[in-house]
Amino acid sequence: MPSRKSPRTASTCSEPDVEYDAECAAALKQLQRLPGVGPSIARDLVDQGFRRIDQLRHCDPQALYERQCALQGGHVDRCWLYVARCIVYAAATAHPEPEKLKWWNWKD
Repeated sequence: MPSRKSPRTASTCSEPDVEYDAECAAALKQLQRLPGVGPSIARDLVDQGFRRIDQLRHCDPQALYERQCALQGGHVDRCWLYVARCIVYAAATAHPEPEKLKWWNWKD
C-alpha cells in the first residue's frame, strides 16, 4: 500500500482540512482518468491511500477489493472488483487493448 502524507485513515477526503482537500481534489481528478472510475470509486481509491495512477501498477485487484469491503464494513458489489482489475491493467500497461479498458470485460 502506498504511504500517505497525512496520518488520517479511511474517509480522509470527507474530513475538512484546506491543505488536504487540495491534495484530495487533485488525486480525485487524476484517478478519474482511469477507465470505469467515477467520483465514487476515485474517492474509494483515495481513501485507500492512492494519489496517483502509477501507484496502482503492481496492486492485486482482489486485495484492493477486500480492503474496500473492510473499509466499508461489509460486502461491496463485485463490480468494484471488476473495475479494480481494469484499472490495475490500465495503470500497468503502456499500450492497453481497447476491449480490456471496459470494466465489464473483467467479470469472473
